[in-house]
Amino acid sequence: MDNDFIEMMEPTPKLYSKKCRFISFALRIFLQYSIYVISIVVWLMYDYFIAIATLLLSFIVMGIVRSKIRNSVIPIKQIEYQYNDQGIADWFTAKEICNDALEQKLEKI
Repeated sequence: MDNDFIEMMEPTPKLYSKKCRFISFALRIFLQYSIYVISIVVWLMYDYFIAIATLLLSFIVMGIVRSKIRNSVIPIKQIEYQYNDQGIADWFTAKEICNDALEQKLEKI
């Protein structure tokens, strides 16, 4: 009973620079809407049957991409929690792309 501790969750990082926020926004839009854009383009170029098949296939592919991004940047203890596309994009941008900007902010504080 002495070892029953609740581990602290690391909060979703905040992005301070406009460049980092734009990258996070663009990644979120890509994760949310790329499947629909791809399906519409395929529908306009070919046929609606092929577009429906592309939509189903792109759901699977984007799910794999989303999970790979999520598992690569979110801490191991927090992987079991549910994250939306904005949270995944914020984590990825803060850990992989704008890591230097976060370190500079932490040094100033």
